[in-house]
Amino acid sequence: MGKIYSKVHLNLIINGCPITANFLVTNLGKQKAILGTPFLQKYNPTIDWESNSLSWKPFEDHINMETWPINQVLAQNAETELPAQYAEFHKVFGDDFYSVLPPHRPYDIAIDLEEGKEPPFGPIYSMMPAESKELKDYIDKHLAKGTIRHSQSPAGTPVMFVKKSDGSLRLCVDYWKLNDITIKNCYPLPRQEELVEKLQGAKIYTKLDLRWGYNNVRIREGDEWKTAFRTKYGHFEYLVMPFGLTNAPATFQHFMNDLFRDLIDVSVIVYLDDILIYSKNKAEHKSHVREVLKRLRDANLYCKLSKCFFPVTTVGYLGLVISPQGISMETKKVEAIKNWPCPQTIKQIQSFIGFVNFYRRFAKDFSTLSRPLHDVVQSNKFYWTEKEEAAFNGIKELMSTELVLAHPNPDKPYLIETDASGVAMGARLSQKQDDGQYHPIAFMSKSFQGAEKNYDVHDKELLAVITALKEWRFFLEGCQHRITVLSNHRNLEYWKSARTFN
Repeated sequence: MGKIYSKVHLNLIINGCPITANFLVTNLGKQKAILGTPFLQKYNPTIDWESNSLSWKPFEDHINMETWPINQVLAQNAETELPAQYAEFHKVFGDDFYSVLPPHRPYDIAIDLEEGKEPPFGPIYSMMPAESKELKDYIDKHLAKGTIRHSQSPAGTPVMFVKKSDGSLRLCVDYWKLNDITIKNCYPLPRQEELVEKLQGAKIYTKLDLRWGYNNVRIREGDEWKTAFRTKYGHFEYLVMPFGLTNAPATFQHFMNDLFRDLIDVSVIVYLDDILIYSKNKAEHKSHVREVLKRLRDANLYCKLSKCFFPVTTVGYLGLVISPQGISMETKKVEAIKNWPCPQTIKQIQSFIGFVNFYRRFAKDFSTLSRPLHDVVQSNKFYWTEKEEAAFNGIKELMSTELVLAHPNPDKPYLIETDASGVAMGARLSQKQDDGQYHPIAFMSKSFQGAEKNYDVHDKELLAVITALKEWRFFLEGCQHRITVLSNHRNLEYWKSARTFN
C-alpha cells in the first residue's frame, strides 16, 4: 500500500443490482478493493464478524470480506493526486517500484582510465558530529537500497559534506582525482537557452521530476571498484552512477536523448533529469503526456508525484518561468539578487557574477555595467570604491525588473538594435507582438577583448552588428522575412564603401 494516484467512479453489480461508488487507486497487493466507512454507511450491509462476511438487503447475497489493521487505512492527499486520465501509469509514480535497483542497460557509465593510471587512494576527512550522523544514515539507507555495497577495492576516495540552500547536508564524494585520469565522454549537453526557444506556440505544459536522478544509471560491470569511497564507518563502492563523476552528465543526457529521440523539439525538451512536455491544446497534450509516461514505465524510470505538475499554463523550468506569453526569471531568484549582500572578497564578487550571469539575457548592457566588477577580479586584489558599488547596485536594480522575454516566432520579422561603448557592445533582439509593440526576445552584451579595445567607433559599432548576427544565428538564418538592424551610428549605412584614410 502506498500513495493515492487518482480517484475513479465505478459501477458495481451485486446479484443483478447496480451500485455506484468512488474508489481511490493505489497499490493493494493481492487485494482487489477495500470498502471504506462511507461506502458501508451508505449501503448499510449486515456484517457477520464471526464469518467475516457481509450482505446487503434486499438481495441478501453474502460477500466474503477480510479485515485490515487500522494503520493500513489510506488517506487521500489531493496535492499528490495523479490525474485520472493517466491512472494506468500509476507504476511510474509508485513508492514501491522505484526502490528496486535499476537494471543494466547499454547506457551504463564506463570509467575508462588513461593508460598506466590507477584510481587514487585518499585520506578520511574529519567530520563534525552532525556530519557523522548524516554519513551513517546515508550509508545505512543506501546499503538497504542496494545502491552501494561493502568494498575491498584498492581505490578509496574521501567524502565530505556541503550545505544545501535549505541548510541540510549533501554528501559529496571527492572524485576530482579520479576524474582527472578518466577518459572524457564528449557527448554534448543541450544549451539551456536554446532548449526553451522551442516553446513558441505552446499553451499548456507538464513537468516531470525523475526520482533517483543519476542513480537510475548503473555502473558498468567491473568498474564498480573504481568508485570506492572511504569513511570511518567502512569502505564502500557504488552500483549506480553517483553525482560527481566527470562523465555522469554526458552519460545521462545520452540516455534521455535516446529514450525521447523522436519527441525532442516536437513535444518534449529534456535537460538531464528535467523533463518538460509542451502542447498547443489539451487534447494534444494528453496524447503527448501519455507517450512520455509509457516510455518511462517501459524503461523502469519513476517520477516523484509531489514534484510533478499536470497540466499547467505556467511552469518553472531550469531556473526560468515558462508561460505562453514568454520567459521570465523565477521570483525567488530575483529576490536572491535583490537581497545579495555587498561583496567583501574577490571570491564573493565571483559568486555574484556567476549567479547573475545566467540571467544576462534579461539585462541590457550587462557587460558594460559589470565591467568594474570584472576589473576587480582580474586585478587579483580586492578593492571597493563608489564605482564598484554603483556597478553592483546597478546590476541588482537591472535584474529586479519583472521583464518577460517573448517566445521567438519564425513567422514574424526580427528587429535587431545594437550599440557600442568604450568597453563593451550590446544588442537587443525583438519582434512585434499582437499588441502592436516590439517585445524583447533576448539581450546580448559582451566586453571588447584584446585588439578590439583599440577599434575606432565605426569598427566597434560594426563589430556589435556582426556579433549580434552570430549570437542569434539559430533564430535568424532561414527566416522568411528581411531582418532589420538599427544602430545609432549613422556612418554604418556606408559600411560597404571604401573608407578614406588620412
